Order: sequence, then structure tokens, then C-alpha cells
Amino acid sequence: MINKIKIILEMIKFEHSIFTLPFAYLGAFLASSGFPGLNKIFWITLAMVGARSLGMSLNRYIDRKIDALNPRTAERALPKKILDEKEVIIFSAFSFLIFIFAVYQLAPITHRLWPIVLFPLLVYPYTKRFTWACHFLLGATLGLAPLGAWAAVKNSISLAPVLLWLAVLFWVAGFDVIYSTQDIEVDKRDSLFSIPAVFGLKPALNLTKVLHFLSIGVFILIGSMSGLNLIYFIGVAVAGAIIFYENMIVSPNDLSRVNTAFFTLNGLVSISLFVFTSFSFS
Repeated sequence: MINKIKIILEMIKFEHSIFTLPFAYLGAFLASSGFPGLNKIFWITLAMVGARSLGMSLNRYIDRKIDALNPRTAERALPKKILDEKEVIIFSAFSFLIFIFAVYQLAPITHRLWPIVLFPLLVYPYTKRFTWACHFLLGATLGLAPLGAWAAVKNSISLAPVLLWLAVLFWVAGFDVIYSTQDIEVDKRDSLFSIPAVFGLKPALNLTKVLHFLSIGVFILIGSMSGLNLIYFIGVAVAGAIIFYENMIVSPNDLSRVNTAFFTLNGLVSISLFVFTSFSFS
């Protein structure tokens, strides 16, 4: 059983929750203009872990046949039959129950809005089969983390969390384009849609730069609208510098550091934004 749990956590890349959890906390801190309390943080964390685990396990299940044909993903648990399909379905159902249980411990507005989170989790895995806009749907999905956390604390939604959703959408779509450059030849071969496969490597990486520039711009706008202090803007500047470096180490002629850009630097972006924002209220 312990071995199965380890395999499942590896399958869903549980450690990559570091990308989304800091943004959920960011939304919660902004909604309460400071620390929202341990109780809210606990249930927001549990809801986020449940939702992300559900999304990742569904993605792995739905893409299992595609993954088996891709040398980069062929060693994953489902293509290798290390995990049974029924086990992944059971884990998905368990994750959904955790998500729902946590949501109903939060503000009443979340009891009505949770299907908005569930819908893109179910739809996103299919989008690469018919549209290059899949990167933007992934961004929109992860952007629900701070938006949902804001609603969970404030019991309402206003312009600020919508802008936060937009900033995360741009950021995630940009780094997902970088990540998808690894599969450009496989996507072309298997008639799958991604921006690098459809438009080419150089235009795709140029688009990433534009998306990341827009993301930083929206984060600056959020700080200005919310009257946040200099510490917040220093955090945005730090995140902007990391994002700039991320875009510099990946080029059409050198994709060798895609994993560094994706895994290490993106974690630093989300953590730095949250840490500086939290200190801006102290």
C-alpha cells in the first residue's frame, strides 16, 4: 500500500503543488489584507490539494494512450502498467471527495461555485486533441486557485481577484508553452495541438515572452489598485527577474534547460510573490 501511494504521488507530481499553493495563499492574504487565520488556510490547502490531485490523476488517465506513444512519457505509471486504471479512478474519486469536503468548510459562495473548478479539470486533458488554446485553458484552470481562495475568505468576488486570475493565466500559459517544446516533434507526428507544434518554435517562445510580460504588468496593476506597499512591488520585481531569466535560458537553438525553467524557476516565482506579499501586510 505504501509503495502504491508513492507511485500515485509520483504520477501526479505532488511536489509540484508548490506552483499553485502559494498563489492560493496569495489570494487569501489579499482578500483578508493579511493572515486569514489557520482555519481558513487549512481548508484552502486541503481543497487545493484535492482539486490538483483530481486534475492530475484525470489528466494521466485520459492521456494514458497518448503518453504510451511519447518517449518522454512512456515510462509513466499507467503506460507501464505499474498502476491499474481502476486504481487511478479510485484515487480520482477520493481526491474529489477531499476537495468537496474542504470546500463545504469554507465560505458559502464556494458551495455554489465549486463546479466552475471541476469543469476545466474534466475538459482540459482533451483540449490538446483539437486546439492549441490548451495552454490558455490550463492557465485559466490554475488561475482559479487565487480566485477561489479569495472567495473562500471574502465570500465575494471583485475585480482584484479576477485580475489575479488573469495574471496567473498569462504566467501559466507562458511556461506551459515552454514545457511543450519538448514534445514538438511527437505532437506533429500524432496530430496533437500545441503552440510550438502549430506555429513553430521561435514564434511560440516569443509568445511566451509576451504572456509573461503581461503577467507582470497585471501583478503591478493589482498592487496599485489594492494600495500595497513597496515590499509587494519588490516581490513582483524579483518574480519578474526570475521570469526574465527563465525566458533567456530557453531558445529555439537550445532547449536543454527546459526542465530547469519549468520546475525550479517557476517554483521560485510563485513562492517569492507570496512571501513578499505576506510581508507587505506585517
